[in-house]
Amino acid sequence: MFTVDQDGYIAALTGYFARQRPQATGIAITDLNIPVATGFSNETVLFTVSWTEDGEAHQDRLVGRLEPSDGPMFPPQGPGLASSCHLQHRVMSVVAEQGAAPLPPLLGYEEDLEPLGRPFFAMGFVDGEVPADNPRYTQSGFLVESSTPAERRRLVESGLEAMAGIHRIDWRAAGLDWLDPSGIGEPTQADQLRIWRGYAERELRYRDHPVLAQALDWLEANDPGDDRIGLSWGDSRIGNVIWQDHRAAAVLDWEACALVPTEADLGWWLMFDRMSFDDMGAPRMDGYPTREEMIAFYEAASGKEVRQPHYWEVFGAMRFCAIFVRLGDRWVAAGLMPDEANPAIPNMVTASLAALLGIENPTPSIL
Repeated sequence: MFTVDQDGYIAALTGYFARQRPQATGIAITDLNIPVATGFSNETVLFTVSWTEDGEAHQDRLVGRLEPSDGPMFPPQGPGLASSCHLQHRVMSVVAEQGAAPLPPLLGYEEDLEPLGRPFFAMGFVDGEVPADNPRYTQSGFLVESSTPAERRRLVESGLEAMAGIHRIDWRAAGLDWLDPSGIGEPTQADQLRIWRGYAERELRYRDHPVLAQALDWLEANDPGDDRIGLSWGDSRIGNVIWQDHRAAAVLDWEACALVPTEADLGWWLMFDRMSFDDMGAPRMDGYPTREEMIAFYEAASGKEVRQPHYWEVFGAMRFCAIFVRLGDRWVAAGLMPDEANPAIPNMVTASLAALLGIENPTPSIL
């Protein structure tokens, strides 16, 4: 998918760690692994670092996040927030300070990691299991093949508990005003619709996307005016959590975070549940909670009434549909598929969004 100069990475990581631990000597980077599937969001860099400090030998396994060379996948929430790595590091630092959800231990952020020349931060490696996207966790993998019904329920409920913990953060008291897209201390859903409409228009570059256009109009017309604004994780799904014994050990992938009615996270969670089970024709495993059970559990864990789950699921599907425009174009640009087979518009997310809205989809999926 992309060419990796490992020497450049090793030099960059060695310098980075030396700046993080000025007392360290004899720093060595080994076991460098840059997964082939990266490059469409932040690049992930796994590595082992060995060093000596105060006469003692140390070793640690770390995970780095490197800004994509062609920019972030998600739209920036405001001025100064265009760096996905910087955004993630800032918000994860706040969540860690608040003790709101389990996170990997964070190292420092650097704006320009030389010689790679891109924003970067690293965090501790957390061992565990991660439900896969391909093949989907509803079709194969540990949840299907080895988990018990009780373990499946525990995993889902633990993830919802982590989400509820994030939503309990008082964003003003936590100093998250820098994430406010309104600029006046009063973020609303209308701000998010403005951001996402602008993003969709930029990515489409005058191409027609009837389903996405109708979804944005519907969302504006049916905005519930929910004033329960809080920190949204943004990409809230079980595949963005590392699990240990079917409990959330580390919540990952914060590049879509925002200040928005927090029910948006539940809508994204439910959207991925629908796409992973219903849209793929996968039976719900024994013990895996139903959508209604997930809503009820989230209400109990968060203390918040779920008022408009359909609206927030449509909002989630609209966001995913807009993101897929950028994703499809990146696949073509990377040479993974020809331009005539670009799935930026005709894809399964567009089909799912049309079904949620009950409208015709004139662009059937080519995937």
